[in-house]
Amino acid sequence: MTVPRSYDVRVGGFDDLDPRTAYRLWQLRESVFVVEQACPYAELDGRDLEPGTRHVWISGGDGPIAYLRVLDDGDRVRIGRVLVARDHRGRGLAERLMQEALDLVGDRASCLDAQSYLAHWYIRFGYRQDGDEFVEDGIPHVPMRRP
Repeated sequence: MTVPRSYDVRVGGFDDLDPRTAYRLWQLRESVFVVEQACPYAELDGRDLEPGTRHVWISGGDGPIAYLRVLDDGDRVRIGRVLVARDHRGRGLAERLMQEALDLVGDRASCLDAQSYLAHWYIRFGYRQDGDEFVEDGIPHVPMRRP
């Protein structure tokens, strides 16, 4: 699926984010993970501020509509917080974000914790299961890695 040209993919570290954009990104993450998925957890974990973290998002007319972040874990890169706003799902936005993230990752090893029902989706990007299923915040997840 092709993402329409009207969508703008952006990448930046924390210091590259203006206050309004940062607020809207955190608001989007909270709306999906905390509210929609009913997971009361500390969504702001401090990792957003790390110098190696890259925020990747797609903006629509009213601000961010899809997001993920790329964390530098030293020996590998971790992709997480992959989401698309409910009203914008089914348009290939998550795929576009993953492609951008993998461009950032390059040849480095990467990992992620996929919600179990989406593990098959990440296989398309070269990930494979790397451990047993576990439950985090009431949701089954599968650890995955990409060499």
